[in-house]
Amino acid sequence: MITLAWPWILFALPLPWFAVRWLPAAQTDAGGAALRFPLRVALGTAAPGQASPPSAWQRWRVLIGLIAWGLLVLAAARPQWVGEPIPLPLAGRDLLLAIDVSGSMEQEDYELDGRAVSRLAVVRTVAAAFVERRAGDRLGLILFGTRAYLQTPLTFDGATVAAMLRDAVVGLAGRETAIGDAIGLAIKRLREQPDGQPVLILLTDGDNTAGALDPLEAAELAAQAGVRIYTIGIGGGELGVRSLFGMRLLRQASDFDPTTLQRIAAITGGRAFTVDSRQELEAVYAELDQLEPTEREQRTYRPQRALFVWPAALALLLSLLLSVLDAQRFERVVQWIRQCTT
Repeated sequence: MITLAWPWILFALPLPWFAVRWLPAAQTDAGGAALRFPLRVALGTAAPGQASPPSAWQRWRVLIGLIAWGLLVLAAARPQWVGEPIPLPLAGRDLLLAIDVSGSMEQEDYELDGRAVSRLAVVRTVAAAFVERRAGDRLGLILFGTRAYLQTPLTFDGATVAAMLRDAVVGLAGRETAIGDAIGLAIKRLREQPDGQPVLILLTDGDNTAGALDPLEAAELAAQAGVRIYTIGIGGGELGVRSLFGMRLLRQASDFDPTTLQRIAAITGGRAFTVDSRQELEAVYAELDQLEPTEREQRTYRPQRALFVWPAALALLLSLLLSVLDAQRFERVVQWIRQCTT
């Protein structure tokens, strides 16, 4: 439908009448030259004998001027077309993914499509599919190594988050592992969103070897801020090592620290997972996919399109018409119109 943003401006429509009715006539010097427009004569309100009756051109000129004035007032009232309400997403999570991109994530002890690939390659594939399934959630991405970086802020655009995740490479944030700093950065971003209980999914394959914040202290801060953390530990079982005789399975490296990950999850009310294969990682993300959505306040959006340009443009055309035409040209135009219609 069409509405007016500022309808009170329509009260300006009778201003020309008030000006003629109440303002005094302009005073001119006797010796000066002046071009005076007898408005009362043009409107046909002059007394008999005071002046000659208004011509057709004078009447049309006043009428066109009044129409132009009305169109300008209408444009100033800001007419606009308002569409039907469009509902915004009603449910969803504020969910951040913190992905470890330290040097150990380049270890090729996982399989993807029948070939050995790095841990990060599997994480990129599985986590990106998880992100694309979370319709209605606001998602963000943190990459951490020696330092933690916010790669993508919270957004409803899951496709962009998935694309940024697929572009992640080992060593982008350094070769060490700053788990505490990653949690601290997530708290800072999620604390700015007051609706519902935000969630952090932390994935790493090592223990905390860098950063200024201890992981357990960071978990306490997360619990105070209402952030629930789910931890995923990559590895912990057998380690695949290539040799001349093919892939050899060895015991996992000693830097893997599932105990700290379990304590982080327990402090914040989340859960801890340990995975040794792509299938187990997919199962974990499938379980996380069942998180209860947080109900949000009902919100709608109504598209709007401004229409003031049309009455303003028509008023401009009428003003140009008045400036171009005079009485003689007007009479010729009227005669031409009569000839065309007869």
